[in-house]
Amino acid sequence: QVQLVESGGGLVQPGGSLRLSCAASGSIFSIVDMSWYRQAPGKQREQVATITRGGSTYHADSVRGRFTISRDYAKNTVSLQMNSLKPEDTAVYYCYANVDYKGYWGQGTQVTVSS
Repeated sequence: QVQLVESGGGLVQPGGSLRLSCAASGSIFSIVDMSWYRQAPGKQREQVATITRGGSTYHADSVRGRFTISRDYAKNTVSLQMNSLKPEDTAVYYCYANVDYKGYWGQGTQVTVSS
């Protein structure tokens, strides 16, 4: 079994920054890719960013240029640096990992952007 534990959420003012982290542990042979998703109240969960085993990255249009995904391969962690935060970034952020071609989700961490 694989566990994903997120940290780093919280309350921040518009224009501020937060850094989310997610650590994978358990029975891991190979992490194919790791991602961040978010879900705002009343909306569907959406993909925010992904980083592959080879280091290629994807960022959704809504966050490109403001958010940056990165990965520590040795520690099996993924981070999301979020800058210039907007109220519309308010959501529960979930870590997702494709481990040995099986998908796993973290429990989610709340990010609230408000003055």
